[in-house]
Amino acid sequence: MPLAQLAPVTPLAPPVARQDFRDAMARLAAAVNIVTTDGPAGRAGFTATAVCSVTDEPPTLLVCLNRSASAYPAVLGNGTLCINTLASHQQALSNLFGGKTPMAERFAAARWSTWATGSPVLDDAAASFDCRISHISSVGTHDILCCEVLALRRQADADGLVYFDRGYHGVHATR
Repeated sequence: MPLAQLAPVTPLAPPVARQDFRDAMARLAAAVNIVTTDGPAGRAGFTATAVCSVTDEPPTLLVCLNRSASAYPAVLGNGTLCINTLASHQQALSNLFGGKTPMAERFAAARWSTWATGSPVLDDAAASFDCRISHISSVGTHDILCCEVLALRRQADADGLVYFDRGYHGVHATR
């Protein structure tokens, strides 16, 4: 339903405080991903937990990216990216890509290859999705990137890494 057709919402309570929202979101477990790009606008990458499936026809994921992030100009300028879902042993790599570490040092810490888009693909990721950005929406401080998956790979025996309650946790698959 288009937004214009939705009934107006009557506030039932005072607005939600920013810190209350952040504390509640800490209770939402999420997969840890390193999102990478390379091309004419440069090579960049960042850690993201705001990644999810949109549809399987065509295969599409969404990624939320803060417009103030150092990787933002390269991601939008290249128009392509790879979402690398981390395995349980890759917490240190997540920290590198989530901080202020220079881009060259981030990429030097792991082995990478490239596929269809030229974006760096983490060789031992639990799963990798090589994508082109097909749609962008802006909300608050972030852009929501809808990304059509052009190629993918998953490691059948990899355990996952999730972020929950402001800490990393390994998730082990039942086989």
